[in-house]
Amino acid sequence: MAHVLLIVNPYASRVDERRLREVASALRRAGSVETVRTERRGHATELAANAAAEAVVVFGGDGAVNEALNGIPSAVALGHVPGGGTSVFARALGLPRDPVAAAARIADAVVAGRTRRIGVGRADGRRFGFSAGLALDAAAVRRIDALGRTSDGRRPGDLRFAYELVRMLGGRRFRLEPALELDGLGRAAAVLVANCDPYTYAGRVPLRVAPQARFELGLDVVAPVRLTPRALPRFASYVARGKGQESARDVLYAHDVDRIEITCDRPLPLQVDGEDLGDVDRVVFEAERDAVTVLV
Repeated sequence: MAHVLLIVNPYASRVDERRLREVASALRRAGSVETVRTERRGHATELAANAAAEAVVVFGGDGAVNEALNGIPSAVALGHVPGGGTSVFARALGLPRDPVAAAARIADAVVAGRTRRIGVGRADGRRFGFSAGLALDAAAVRRIDALGRTSDGRRPGDLRFAYELVRMLGGRRFRLEPALELDGLGRAAAVLVANCDPYTYAGRVPLRVAPQARFELGLDVVAPVRLTPRALPRFASYVARGKGQESARDVLYAHDVDRIEITCDRPLPLQVDGEDLGDVDRVVFEAERDAVTVLV
C-alpha cells in the first residue's frame, strides 16, 4: 500500500472540514494518508519538495497546485483534487469537478499505477501547469486580487474573473496597442501562453485560447496584435469556438515552441496559473518537457 501526502489549502473556495474528511477517506483506498494544511504562501512548494511519500495530492485551487509543481521531485506522482473556484489543472487532466469523485479516481490511479508524464511551462524559471499571460489576463487577475477575500479567507471564483475581464474590456476607452516584442514573431498588445487546451474556464464553459496546445508538447503562444472595441468580438469568437486564431492576421501564433523571449515597452503585469507575479519589462517563457508524473 502506498503512502500519500495530502496537501490542503484550507482557504480554497471548495474546501471545508466535511469535504476534507471525505477526500481523505477516498484516498485511503490507496494506502495511508498524511494530511497537512498550508500555512503561508509558498508552503505547498516546501511540503511537496520534502515529501516522503509515493504520491502527493493537492486539495485546493490552481494556486496551491502551482506551488506543488514548483517543488515536486520528478519521481513523485502528483494528483490534484479540485478545491478552488476554477481548478483548471485538474479539469484539463480529465478529473471530475466533484472533489470526492476526483479523490476516488486518484486513489484508483495510485493502486493501478496509472500515471501520465506531462510537460510544464516556465516563466523566468517559475513553473506553470496550464497557462501564463502578460498584460491582458494578468491585469484581470490583479483586479480579482484587488477585490480581496471574503471573511473566511476565500478568493472570488472564475465567474467573477470572467465578469471583471468583460467589464475591463467593455470600457469605452479600452484599447490595447502593441506594447511588447516577441522575439522572432513581432509586436503585440498582450501574450497568452498555453500548456494545454482549454486555457481556462468560465463556469462550465471552456475558453480555448490555444486549441492545439497539449501537455505532452511544448508551449503555444497567442498574442493579439491590438485589442480595440472593433477587434474584441472577433478575438472572443476565436476563444469561444477554439478555431481561427492560428491563421488570423491580427494574432501572432506559435505552436509547440520550447522558448520565447518577450521585451516590453514598459513594465506589464505577468501571471502564471492565475497567480500575479508582478510587473516585468522582460520575460522568457520556456517549455520543460516530460517534467512531472501526474495521477489520472
